[in-house]
Amino acid sequence: MNQKKADWMLVLVTVLWGTSYLFMKTGLDDLGVFTFIALRFFIAFVIMALFFHRALFHTDFRTLVYSLLQSLMLLGVFAFLMFGMLTTPASKAGFLNSLTVIFVPILHALITRHLPPRRVMTGAGVSLIGIFLLTGTSSLMLSSGDLFCIIGALFNAGYIILAGHVGKQVPTLAFSIWQMGFTGVLSLLLALIFEPFQLPATLAAWTSVLGLAILCSAVGYLLQNIAQKFTSDLHAGLIFSLEPVFAALFAYLFVGERLSVQASIGAVLVLLSIVIMEIKIGNDRKMPRAWFAVSLFKKHSRPDK
Repeated sequence: MNQKKADWMLVLVTVLWGTSYLFMKTGLDDLGVFTFIALRFFIAFVIMALFFHRALFHTDFRTLVYSLLQSLMLLGVFAFLMFGMLTTPASKAGFLNSLTVIFVPILHALITRHLPPRRVMTGAGVSLIGIFLLTGTSSLMLSSGDLFCIIGALFNAGYIILAGHVGKQVPTLAFSIWQMGFTGVLSLLLALIFEPFQLPATLAAWTSVLGLAILCSAVGYLLQNIAQKFTSDLHAGLIFSLEPVFAALFAYLFVGERLSVQASIGAVLVLLSIVIMEIKIGNDRKMPRAWFAVSLFKKHSRPDK
């Protein structure tokens, strides 16, 4: 698989994640945060284990450790985001969660000590503006719920970067299956401690849980782990900014929600950001080479002793 195909696979993942907003609207209000996460990921684990049980026989200790680490990232993403949504409007929560598109290149730069390509940073900036317009956020004042959403976005950025680096060192199937299981177990333990654990009471609620477990978790995260072996975490972070665009599209197709002119402009900007990422703008490594030139100048300008 080449990078182009991997990027298109990540677009498909983003399409699947765009359906999550519809599922969450149909019957999950009566479930606690940790209970919801536990059901979603434990069901995903069971389904994946049934279909790919042979992969589990090839699990080594390193795979288990990396899967546990990724499960902590997943738990952080959904726990902070969902607690944030309890007090933050959905549109603003969607915008704050999309700060992942900025956090990924920042974390990447801190880890690799190299600035991301200029086209990626430009695309990230255009995408953030587009998401701001698309979600209709009217205020930038931060509440405690907003901070939870921002922390969730930071965990999401960490997950993307780890998936790109750690996922290349372990078997993809076993890695994907175990992180679903660990996330489900950890969430269940927290649910039993902090919440009155209960199962969904309606068919609509069960449909929501199963849709999220199968499409958004089992299939979505498996495809992400496969694709990120052949593309960069910078590409993944920017492609995932398409999620609110697909969410708005599904809301229009199935619920009848219409986009305003402002939101439509925002959606176009997000799509434009993906195009910008694929276009080479000047010298992507201009800044690092500038530092090299400065150091070279200092070296030759020192007086001989």
